[in-house]
Amino acid sequence: MLEFPKEFLWGASTSAYQVEGDNVSSDWWEWEKRVNLKYPSGKAARHYEFYAQDFDLAKELNHNCHRLSIEWSRIEPEEGRFSAKELEHYKQVILSLKARSLKPIVTLHHFTNPIWFAKAGGWRNKQAVQYFLRYVEKVVGALAGDVPFWVTINEPMVYTYFSYFLGTWPPQERSILRARQVTGNLVKAHIAAYHLIRDIYQKKNLEYPQISIAQNMQAFIPCLPSLKNKISAYFRHKFYNLEFIDKLIRKHSIDFIGMNYYSPSWVGKVNCANQPALRKNSMGWDIYPQGLYDLLMGLKKYNLPVFILENGICTDNDALRWDYIREHLESVNKALLGGVKILGYVYWSLLDNYEWDKGFAPRFGLVEVDYNTYKRTIRESARKFSEVCKTGRL
Repeated sequence: MLEFPKEFLWGASTSAYQVEGDNVSSDWWEWEKRVNLKYPSGKAARHYEFYAQDFDLAKELNHNCHRLSIEWSRIEPEEGRFSAKELEHYKQVILSLKARSLKPIVTLHHFTNPIWFAKAGGWRNKQAVQYFLRYVEKVVGALAGDVPFWVTINEPMVYTYFSYFLGTWPPQERSILRARQVTGNLVKAHIAAYHLIRDIYQKKNLEYPQISIAQNMQAFIPCLPSLKNKISAYFRHKFYNLEFIDKLIRKHSIDFIGMNYYSPSWVGKVNCANQPALRKNSMGWDIYPQGLYDLLMGLKKYNLPVFILENGICTDNDALRWDYIREHLESVNKALLGGVKILGYVYWSLLDNYEWDKGFAPRFGLVEVDYNTYKRTIRESARKFSEVCKTGRL
């Protein structure tokens, strides 16, 4: 029997674009139409309408927190025009969580941008940080009193990698120079937003919230223990996992380390004779719970609390989903015993959702969504996880 701290936070995540549906002012929506994407987002899971019902399910599953994102393109559909109606909508969403004793963890940027912002050059624009701050001020000003955790930017390295390095996501630009430029602007955006959020709370005479980013981390593992592979794994870890966080720590603009973990990355894969035969999710990602433990122990040096904001599996095998959750929670518990301060564990995702350019086939949800009827069905893995949430024991 494994025990977790009494104050531990348990929950699940969603992101606005992936579950709400009809985000017509977003760059992703425009891009889907422009490239005739095979799997457009459409109605998604219709969470925009059904959020109260979905939060009832989270409550039934004994969650005590929930991570969600705000869709910037709803708040500011045209440059400088802010929607009071949409601000009020998100206010009701947050109050709906609080009414169910679910602590809101609110993400301000989760991959998508307003169309006008994208057309102005997106995150390459010299004014990008100022545009973002204007939006942050509106949202935080409206929601401040009810939000204890803010995540400014979700997975900045993933966003930069797919949008500006590989060029598979909008705006589909392939340039190392532009990728570095965008990363630099995202760093500046977080640091400025961090201080702005604290200022807003101070002016409202509110207790400071906890502010961070959600950093996707991979366990970089040498296929063969050669010096070349070891050095390569070290630098990939340093650059991909830690560089962004290091910059925020140097500027004293991070209160906890928000961490997303799914799978490992094998270094030197051409000669990968000793790579273990691991189970995989439905997108072919390896399942490697040891990687979560190793990363958590590596973060101990920062002496900051860690909050696992995403960890999950897409699979049609629900027994495998529970195995994934259980084994990763064993790694979390082991890291807690190893002296890592961990605030909580948030599974990705509460609902089956739109998995970007992969469409609706990958099923990550604790709750199944029938995309014909939008009926929600709690999976057995969610019931098992709910017992851990309820008792704090595994």
